[in-house]
Amino acid sequence: MTKWEYATVPLLSHATKQILDNWGEDGWELVSVIPGPSVDGDPRNQQLVAYLKREK
Repeated sequence: MTKWEYATVPLLSHATKQILDNWGEDGWELVSVIPGPSVDGDPRNQQLVAYLKREK
């Protein structure tokens, strides 16, 4: 049976590609991106969160 490990990563809008490329180089696969908490409670400043997995 395949075993997985998971990571949750905040994505910065100005560096999303670089962040995902760096994790991908370490063998992580992007599973999903969802809205994360908003900065200062303002929904216009909402960040994104990436969920990644890789085989253990």
